[in-house]
Amino acid sequence: MAGPDSLPYRPCVGVMLFDSRGQVFVGRRIDTPDAWQMPQGGIDRGEAPETAALRELEEEIGTANAEIVAGTAEWLAYDLPEHLIGKLWGGRWRGQRQKWFACRFLGDDSEIRLDTAHPEFDAWRWVEPEQLTGLIVPFKRAIYSAVVAELLPAVRAASATTRKAKRS
Repeated sequence: MAGPDSLPYRPCVGVMLFDSRGQVFVGRRIDTPDAWQMPQGGIDRGEAPETAALRELEEEIGTANAEIVAGTAEWLAYDLPEHLIGKLWGGRWRGQRQKWFACRFLGDDSEIRLDTAHPEFDAWRWVEPEQLTGLIVPFKRAIYSAVVAELLPAVRAASATTRKAKRS
């Protein structure tokens, strides 16, 4: 019998959605109490990662009123803990291979709706980017650290531009 190492990674996107203050959206997972995460999800066959990122926003938080300002240069991968392999995603994947995008939220908070067709979150909030790694489940912390390190400069630059434009 083949082990988990023989399984492929699930192609996926993640979204670091930020507001005009440079704070980042996190949702509390319905299926994992006290686990907060940024929106993420699978890429459909033939779908571009950028298209998947905006689709996932719409599916998970009820709005895709955002623009992509940056993406990770490389795909980032993580392995599921052993006790979850075979339980998630029909046992087809060992973990996820993700392309992450920093997206500027263009709307206001009233547009965010968690009562979507397939709810994943039961609460949400804006947090400082530096808080992200402490909110995510331990097996995803290395990915979140890498995402913050790579995308935070773009988030800060875009947020500063937004604030400056609002003052003008």
